Amino acid sequence: MFEGLQHAGWVRTLATSRPLFGFVSVVHYSAVFFCVGTIVLLDLRILGVADRHRALSAFARELRPWIWIGFGLVVVSGFLLFAIEAGDYAAATLFRAKVLVIVLAVVSALVVQWSLPSWDRAPVMPVAARLVAVISLVLWLGALLVSVEVPALTGLG
Repeated sequence: MFEGLQHAGWVRTLATSRPLFGFVSVVHYSAVFFCVGTIVLLDLRILGVADRHRALSAFARELRPWIWIGFGLVVVSGFLLFAIEAGDYAAATLFRAKVLVIVLAVVSALVVQWSLPSWDRAPVMPVAARLVAVISLVLWLGALLVSVEVPALTGLG
């Protein structure tokens, strides 16, 4: 299945076109930093480190569209980059670990989004909210670190 994707005509075009591949790479890395950066801002607000003078719900409402636009760009561009060496990536344990960490990080982001209304109504930020924010920060940092190591340790990318 992955080998077939890897050898599709449009994937070969992407893999052999330096400008196209470069564009997708720039979009991917920029979107990663944009998406993770906005999530980190929200987590830091929950922890009371960033923008303490605004309501959590207002802050989250402003960041939410940017978080998900960035995430959408990450998914699309990441899939395009994956498709170039799909068979090799799918077989690499480190890549599968990266995907697992990203899935867990996305789940933590969803927990934050779903829980924000109740956390915002609390007179003091609940311990559970702070714990989820710390877990989210650790997972996103882990996702970035594992992502950097995939090419270094596997030779892919």
